[in-house]
Amino acid sequence: MYKENKKIPCVYMRGGTSKALFFHDKDLPQDPEERDKVILSAFGSPDLRQIDGMGGANTSTSKVAIIKKSDREGVDVDYDFGQVSVDMPVVGKTMNCGNISSAVGPFAIDEGLVQAVEPVTTVRIFNTNTNKMIVARVPVKNGKAMTEGDFAIDGVPGTGAKIQIEFSKPQGAVSGTLLPTGNPKDTIEIEGKVYEYSFVDAANPVVFVRAEQFGLEGTELPWEFEARPDCAEICRLLEIIRGTCAVKIGLAKDLEDAAVNSQTLPKIAFCTVPKDYTAGNGKQIKAGDVDFVGRLFSLGMKMIQAYMGTGGICTVVAANTPGTIVNEIVCAGKDSNKVTTVKIGHPFGIMEVDADLEDLPDGTHTVTCGMIGRTARRIMDGYVYVRD
Repeated sequence: MYKENKKIPCVYMRGGTSKALFFHDKDLPQDPEERDKVILSAFGSPDLRQIDGMGGANTSTSKVAIIKKSDREGVDVDYDFGQVSVDMPVVGKTMNCGNISSAVGPFAIDEGLVQAVEPVTTVRIFNTNTNKMIVARVPVKNGKAMTEGDFAIDGVPGTGAKIQIEFSKPQGAVSGTLLPTGNPKDTIEIEGKVYEYSFVDAANPVVFVRAEQFGLEGTELPWEFEARPDCAEICRLLEIIRGTCAVKIGLAKDLEDAAVNSQTLPKIAFCTVPKDYTAGNGKQIKAGDVDFVGRLFSLGMKMIQAYMGTGGICTVVAANTPGTIVNEIVCAGKDSNKVTTVKIGHPFGIMEVDADLEDLPDGTHTVTCGMIGRTARRIMDGYVYVRD
């Protein structure tokens, strides 16, 4: 039987180093299963090329944001994020994306969900995936979010208007606690070899491992890593560690379940000390320009070409948590375990992440807010046509 494709209003936006389809909640089916089917069709998933949809055939360009005006006190909009798998019929909902979060404020302003106030409009966002507040400070002119400006972020060509994104009290976004294992560092033995890791939950849970334990420099670019003859073996080991942590926080019942049903979280990251390297865009990164070198992985154990915004927030929190691998790298040779800014070297350059710190009565301190600067741009609006 012949059936027409259904058209659904949407906006295609870049946020930071990622892209997503943005929908109003009211324009999608309210039944979760039907909603996922519509989203998968819109992206052309599952298909490695996503040739029959809007997906860009990699995790950074296969994301969805669903927005509605909030009825929560002190909140402007509710924001639901989805990581759309390229090769599986899965829309991951357990995580948030910091880069796409930066486009939520401009979308809400331009769609009339938040009143535009010049020169900067503050948009209070509740992320439903993590039950955390995000505050976006968006430059505005003539009633619309500004696009053009002089702020640059590595991984995005050109410049744009700077959007300040603030993640309030980011600790325990998924597990409810900063250190899900109770320890700043843990070890795991796999086939007779012991691997060290730090499992930190802030904005999104991330498992940090030392690149050198896997025979790597830690400065490898995604395509260099994928071309290594031992790439598959390293990814197998990483998945065992990542899956073990997924089980620890109740996202999976065992390693097999984690590999299938909890691919989005937790994330896992290589990390190493500051080193010289050449970024993917040819930019020369000097060891003295960064505090930390990191490589994050996403769905299907694919190395991300830049660095997730939420991963950046987790990194700055980990840097301020004594005893973690990140803390040991960032604070090496320093008199204090407190850092208000961390410069992260990633495959396409440097991400700078800031933190507001609060001193506690016991002499320790905590991160009350993590902050990143991003740019965002509306690329297209209209309708996406989905199959029945």
